[in-house]
Amino acid sequence: MRRRLLLALALIAAGLAGWWIWLRPQGPRQVEWQGYADADFVKVGPTQAGLLVAVHVRRGDKVVKSEPLFDQDDANDKAAMEQAQRQLAQARDQLANLENGGKPTEIAQAEANLADAEASRDKIQADLNRNRSLLKTGAATAQLVDQEEADLRSADAKVRVAQAALAQVRAPIGRQDEIKAQSQAVDALQAALAMARWRYDQRHVAAPASGVVADILAEPGETLAAGAPVVSILPPENIYMRFFVPETELALVHPGDEVAILCDSCRPDLTGIISYIAPQAEYTPPVIYSESTRAKFVFLVEARPKREFAALLNPGQPATVRPMATNAPTASR
Repeated sequence: MRRRLLLALALIAAGLAGWWIWLRPQGPRQVEWQGYADADFVKVGPTQAGLLVAVHVRRGDKVVKSEPLFDQDDANDKAAMEQAQRQLAQARDQLANLENGGKPTEIAQAEANLADAEASRDKIQADLNRNRSLLKTGAATAQLVDQEEADLRSADAKVRVAQAALAQVRAPIGRQDEIKAQSQAVDALQAALAMARWRYDQRHVAAPASGVVADILAEPGETLAAGAPVVSILPPENIYMRFFVPETELALVHPGDEVAILCDSCRPDLTGIISYIAPQAEYTPPVIYSESTRAKFVFLVEARPKREFAALLNPGQPATVRPMATNAPTASR
């Protein structure tokens, strides 16, 4: 009987202790939200369809910007580029030929003809001047002076003819319209060469950003469509936190706010800046729109850690997020 009484008293005491623990006043809890690390992967693929012939990186490799990633078969594009180079060289030679004058030997001959004509004219001019003086003394006749004046006019005409011939030889062979058309052809072939070179360069793909190779999505020997991803790169700055804030605490977060990020084995000063707040709510599970159930609504929020902090997180890693304000809010239990 006594043992039963002690047992009953023990049960009553345990019940009273549990009741006191349940109903005792409790201090406010720290506001925190559950989330996980996520990332924007950079999936690099070719701009043109073609055969993949080499991949220069493997999963887990660290790459820097502009480092080679993979190559496609470039035989056809290389041939097209060389063809465009030769066509451009030919068009440039044709343009130079139209813009140039006669051959050097033709120019030299025209210059010699002009010098001969000028020498003949100068001799006739000297004879005429001398005979004009002699005409006054009777040593020369008027008929001779008249003949030499005629010869001088003829010599002047021959000099002008030789000058025109030299100018013609030195002038461009082509007409202005021909030269303009050939110049435009050269410009068009330059554009064609630039296009061919670009297509050739696109067969050798480099990393658009520094980061870690997250995955290899194709192997040599596969024929790829344009844009099909081959290498997935994770730049450290592309890692961010995604967490969910209840509708009742949505007013506590704002773009630009700093938040603390807590995760297993993470450094204690890990922080991030809120960069995005979803404009629409999500819910778990479907609820009725009423004041009593609206607390089940949550809003997706994203926070971007600093680059040196982001590199410490792995996509999919669970974490807890807390506000960092000096007057950080609390919630009652």
